[in-house]
Amino acid sequence: MYFETRLLHNGNEIDPVTGAASIPLYQTSTFHQQIDQPGQFDYSRSGNPTRQALENTIAKLESGCKGFAFASGMAAVSTVFLLFSRGDHLIVSRDVYGGTYRVLTRVFQRLGIESTFVDTTQIDQIIQAIRPATKAIYVETPSNPLLKVSNLRVISQLAKAHRLLTIVDNTMLSPCYQRPLLLGADIVIHSATKFIGGHSDVVAGLVVVRDKGLAEQVGRLQNDFGAILGVHDSWLLLRGLKTLQARMECSTRNAEKIALWLERHPDVKKVYYTGLPSHEGHSLHCKQASGHGAVLSFDVGNREKAEQILKRVRLPIVAVSLGAVESILSYPVRMSHASVPPVIRKRHGITDGLLRFSAGLENSDDLIADLAQAIDRKVTVSFAGK
Repeated sequence: MYFETRLLHNGNEIDPVTGAASIPLYQTSTFHQQIDQPGQFDYSRSGNPTRQALENTIAKLESGCKGFAFASGMAAVSTVFLLFSRGDHLIVSRDVYGGTYRVLTRVFQRLGIESTFVDTTQIDQIIQAIRPATKAIYVETPSNPLLKVSNLRVISQLAKAHRLLTIVDNTMLSPCYQRPLLLGADIVIHSATKFIGGHSDVVAGLVVVRDKGLAEQVGRLQNDFGAILGVHDSWLLLRGLKTLQARMECSTRNAEKIALWLERHPDVKKVYYTGLPSHEGHSLHCKQASGHGAVLSFDVGNREKAEQILKRVRLPIVAVSLGAVESILSYPVRMSHASVPPVIRKRHGITDGLLRFSAGLENSDDLIADLAQAIDRKVTVSFAGK
């Protein structure tokens, strides 16, 4: 069964009680119990039919054993990190999302869990970082915001050889384009706020694990820590998933056209997009993913030019986040990666002139025309339509 069909026919689309074509919102905190015959659900922190439908769906879409839904992407990330204990060591992608960097360096480091940030596109750097206390390799591919591509098959094989877990943040591509568990990873994480929700109206996180042992551990942490996703937000994600393929295909087409246009623009120093043959990770990405996604970054050289563009664009919203039906233009040094010290940002290539663009569902010609007038002060554009 093809992926777009599985989005709509995965065994979790019809309410088993009423036959409703949309899973109901089981808006309840508790459930009546038969003392001599305990039911499947007792308290919504521990389990809820609406949330369970979402968790079962994402597990099937990611080809995993079990899924878990959390109150945010960072709640999902943090709960996974709670698998580790004082004295443990993690290897993490160098240009990881700023919130992940922040929680590792401000919270888990204080709790005695150490992290080493390396360029995970370079396998030798991962090997050199492995210690006796290392427990996991945490990878973003493509990374945020520089779209670096790490070899998931090789990293997973390396991890298994050293009895380490491989954890992959798959937010940038979603299971529509990349399924890390099939490439050997043990845990997949999503900020479901992004492409899976897709409409800038829900904050959520999802985790999918490879085997039953991990499922038991993450399930206990989900219940004990309690950062679960609410019923209404679970329902919104179930609805958003139904159009994931269609949205991703349209947004990806737009991103590809915009990236090609930006690459030819004289005022753009560099474009980061895996769909460009000039991207250093293009060939590898094509081997482990079926599409390039809707997110690209481009460097205009300096803060002044970046701020000019942010002030002049009219179609994309200027905001944090990505993966929505509307295009979003972000400024990493002040938004997603503001918590990363400037010296580290600069070392990793996150410059003052870097902008991140998440292509939405608008007409690509309109988006390009808007970027053109924002980059060039002399150009003015009206959007009359056809």
